[in-house]
Amino acid sequence: MSASLSWSPAAFRATLPTVKPPPSSSISAARCQFLRPVTDLCPPFSSRFPTEQNSSLRPGIASERRLLRFGCKSQLGELAPVTSAVYGSLLLGGGLFAFGKSGSKGSLAGGCTGAVLMGIAYYLMQASETQQIGYALGFGSSLLFASVFGIRLAATRKLAPAGPLLGLSVLTLVVFASAYLQGTT
Repeated sequence: MSASLSWSPAAFRATLPTVKPPPSSSISAARCQFLRPVTDLCPPFSSRFPTEQNSSLRPGIASERRLLRFGCKSQLGELAPVTSAVYGSLLLGGGLFAFGKSGSKGSLAGGCTGAVLMGIAYYLMQASETQQIGYALGFGSSLLFASVFGIRLAATRKLAPAGPLLGLSVLTLVVFASAYLQGTT
């Protein structure tokens, strides 16, 4: 009893399930929506970053790779929950440090307030229904602290500690603004 085993690419492809392309409102398309030419070139997630293996599948893959690198790879909005947790922890730690070193109750209150606001923003970012509210709360809190640290830097003319905290607050502003704008498109 000998069965002939023959293999051909066409027979193999016939056994594979058909995969429908993602709808235009998918995550890949939404991430690339800010650049129209890139939207049409974003492949599905599994082949999002072309390699040498699949470069022969489509002509012009080198130009797609170049556009993908600049259009789809970096998404600051995905860092918003982590940014909220880290920024809140740093604000709390800074407030506790200032209170321990100089007995500043204002720094303690500011650090605790910042930690609570960032904790609430982090919590709101976890559910899709309240995600935009979390982004807005994180943005507003970062704007508040950026203003406070900017005023403190202008008043004291000392770089530490207001300068680095102002820079950190501006970075968190950028992350939360990016997250909010990505979520509204």
